[in-house]
Amino acid sequence: MRLTLPLLLTILRVAVIPLVLALFYLPVTHARQIATVLYAAACITDWFDGWLARRWHQTSKFGAFLDPVADKLLVAVCLVMLLHARPDAMLAVLVAIIIGREITISALREWMAELGSRANVAVSWIGKLKTGFQMTAIGMMIWEIPTFGLPWFEIGFALLFVAAALTIWSMAVYLKAAWPMMKESA
Repeated sequence: MRLTLPLLLTILRVAVIPLVLALFYLPVTHARQIATVLYAAACITDWFDGWLARRWHQTSKFGAFLDPVADKLLVAVCLVMLLHARPDAMLAVLVAIIIGREITISALREWMAELGSRANVAVSWIGKLKTGFQMTAIGMMIWEIPTFGLPWFEIGFALLFVAAALTIWSMAVYLKAAWPMMKESA
């Protein structure tokens, strides 16, 4: 395995997760805001590493495996962290929807790959839109402290509802695409 810049960015996205987690709980002024900046940088690399890998022809099987794992770990850890900090039934439902979808679609993609039909469950524009809303919402909720008169946590919480709706929609699209193979294999 050759360590390329796109692969290094993906590895750094995984490495930043414990830092975001530690800073989130650190009882130091502005620790959550620093955690948000690190989280945002990790989110930006989600787009940037794939773009660079394709542009520079540096894609690899390991990078293709690690990229979605890094994304899912970052999102899942941050959602659980937020739920732990602010236990709330509605937030718990949203977290369950988002994490449940990620597990379901990851398993579906793995199963479809075994059947040689992975292209049937390729990432769609709905999935990309869902990711954008989800990552933005989580960042706002991590920041939490109102600034410029804006209640960031509450805005992020509202955006998380949109992300959860897009999560359900994108899961339905993936399941619909896979349904013919699922029927055949039953």
